[in-house]
Amino acid sequence: MELNSDFLREIGDLLPADEARQLIEAITTVDASVAVRLNASKWLNLPEGALRVPWCGRGFYLDERRQFTFDALLHAGAYYVQDASSMILQHIVAKLVDRPVRYLDLCAAPGGKTTAAIDALPEGSLMVSNEIMGGRAQILKENVMKWGNTSCVVTNSDSAAVRRLAGFFDVIAADVPCSGEGMFRKDAEAVTQWTPQLVAQCATRQREIVDNAWEALRPGGYFIYSTCTYNRSENEAMVEYLISEYGASSVDLHLPDEWNICSGIGTDAHCYRFMPHRTRGEGLFVAVVRKPGDAEAAAVKPARAKAAKGAPKALVVPAEVKTWLRGDFSFSCDAQGNVIAVAAEHVDEVEMLRKDLRVIYAGVEVAAVKGKDFIPSQGLLLSTAFNREAFACYEVDYATIMAYLRGETVAIDAPRGIVVLTYGGVAIGFVKNLGNRANNLYPREWRIKSTHIPAAPPSIVG
Repeated sequence: MELNSDFLREIGDLLPADEARQLIEAITTVDASVAVRLNASKWLNLPEGALRVPWCGRGFYLDERRQFTFDALLHAGAYYVQDASSMILQHIVAKLVDRPVRYLDLCAAPGGKTTAAIDALPEGSLMVSNEIMGGRAQILKENVMKWGNTSCVVTNSDSAAVRRLAGFFDVIAADVPCSGEGMFRKDAEAVTQWTPQLVAQCATRQREIVDNAWEALRPGGYFIYSTCTYNRSENEAMVEYLISEYGASSVDLHLPDEWNICSGIGTDAHCYRFMPHRTRGEGLFVAVVRKPGDAEAAAVKPARAKAAKGAPKALVVPAEVKTWLRGDFSFSCDAQGNVIAVAAEHVDEVEMLRKDLRVIYAGVEVAAVKGKDFIPSQGLLLSTAFNREAFACYEVDYATIMAYLRGETVAIDAPRGIVVLTYGGVAIGFVKNLGNRANNLYPREWRIKSTHIPAAPPSIVG
């Protein structure tokens, strides 16, 4: 890998000579690391012999990259493939939060940090996961659905729209768009695109994002700022801006020395750098600051009001359909004819969000309405509130589940009607069994496109 001379000069100015040399060697000669993080609600134990990520109890390293596309458990949301450095977010959120909160992941796609935060948030919290780019927002929606949390809202809005939700959130995380220096080992395009001008452009955009986010943060709330780049202008300088411009206070996370996480460069603020020559991962900068004000002050309370324009319509849902979910939910129907269930405790909050943000997913997508029929949705099956006892289940082998995930019709020896296909005991998807065949209900946009399927499933262990 040949690195830009301006980038080499930047690293030389940033670090002592020996440290700079080690970092460049790590970037140019060491393969990118691979790690996965298990879904606490779907798979509780680390595999035997797994090499654990020190700062994430459910994260572990793999010796090499697998063909994850061909693992049905990935499609079921049993785990998420994520750089180990980014898994620190779960540790940070658990350290900061000890009561239900409203949490915003502002630049959230593809969803790794959202799902990490979900596992650390206390029950009763509301997660709002936002992405400005439409295509990436759909990927975010898919990954959030697969993780299964019932108190998550996915939005597709600019940070300027978020600004209008003044003081609404207790915690805001922004893994801001950056120059991507920490992606060099994984993405050759990131190497060719890097220029000093890109760094300057990113810093300008980052300041706009944090300005908007700051308005939406309540007094006493926490702001988690992160990038996957190395330079100071996108990292420490942005933290110092929050401190000088808004009176933010720097938060010491007291991370253990044995994790080999570097401190900030040229700053007194508490900043943390995951550098690939020191820690096993691709690199991350993260810092937490706190907004001045009374931390115990009442949060913004949404008043009951008329539904926002474009909000789902009230819907009479058959009692049987309601039994498909466990818990207290409010049911409605969206513009696409899908039955949506939002946890009763968050209904007013979601309505408030709809007034200012473009909500593309909220709560649980339960079913599609087809005439008089209610066809269960994949979002229902993936939800942690799914009542599996409401449907017949049928265990299939690897070849069958791969055919199913490709969208093919499968044959099963099961009762007629809606059946849940399971693989390894894990619910994977719905079919409508007609007797001689079973119609595939797996979402078209999620189906595996590859025509080549391996004979055996890829293992995430060894």
